[in-house]
Amino acid sequence: MFNSIHRFRVPHRFSAGGAILLLIALTTLACDRNPSAPSTTAAAPKSITTASGVEMISLPGGEFTMGNDHANPDEAPAHKVTLSPFLIDKFEVTQEMFTKAQLPNPSHWQDPKKPVERVRWRDAKQYCNERSLLENLRPCYNEKTVDWDCDYTASGYRLPTEAEWEYAARFGTTDSASQQLSQSAWFAENAGAKTHVVGQKKPNPAGLYDMDGNVSEWCEDVYSATYYKDSPVQNPTGPKDPGKDVLRVMRGGNWKSSADLCRPTVRQGQRTGNTDACFYTDFCGFRCVRRAG
Repeated sequence: MFNSIHRFRVPHRFSAGGAILLLIALTTLACDRNPSAPSTTAAAPKSITTASGVEMISLPGGEFTMGNDHANPDEAPAHKVTLSPFLIDKFEVTQEMFTKAQLPNPSHWQDPKKPVERVRWRDAKQYCNERSLLENLRPCYNEKTVDWDCDYTASGYRLPTEAEWEYAARFGTTDSASQQLSQSAWFAENAGAKTHVVGQKKPNPAGLYDMDGNVSEWCEDVYSATYYKDSPVQNPTGPKDPGKDVLRVMRGGNWKSSADLCRPTVRQGQRTGNTDACFYTDFCGFRCVRRAG
């Protein structure tokens, strides 16, 4: 490195054109340091508003390294995953959005602009179907099946896969930890033991708010601590359902999480609450995704 810009001199026999080429080469080398971020040649993330007035981010498809070899055992092994383009809610589903779909608000901290919480996994899926119908889209979930099986080819809304959630959370970053967490998340150190109105903290590089905290978010996948050993490369959707009332994946930190639990590679297995009449997990929320096109 040069101690001062005044010490940099173009050699006498080095042309001005050569100096320009050298600077371009140095700039390229300096920028080519993003091994963990999604790799894609498609367009950058784009904000859209849906027919029912919900703000979403359109993410290009791409490849990224999912997981973390230097953390909890279920985060390993780190492995390459390639995803198709998809849309994801810019904000966690709010109580206002939830009741707009004619669903009762189960939340502990009642406020239209706060994320809905104490929401069961199946209730989140019901919201996805109702929102799909509001926009004349084909629902993804078959309500006649025990686990409301998901049709990933449908045009409507659904919960994100675990891979989609992590891809969105880590988009544009170079590692598996969020920088300056207090600026992007409500968690144990700053939340005051409660949820907060969505969108008050800084968004991540994809333009998504509250991915690191406020409430943890349901995903579609069955949880398995060893799934990464056998996960397919292309659009993984989690292991096969092993039976009744299995654990489902929940991602992201929440208002009572430590900073370590807010890392975007942290995995949680959570009971769905589908058969629990007293589901008081006031840290459980969600956001929706939809296939592109």
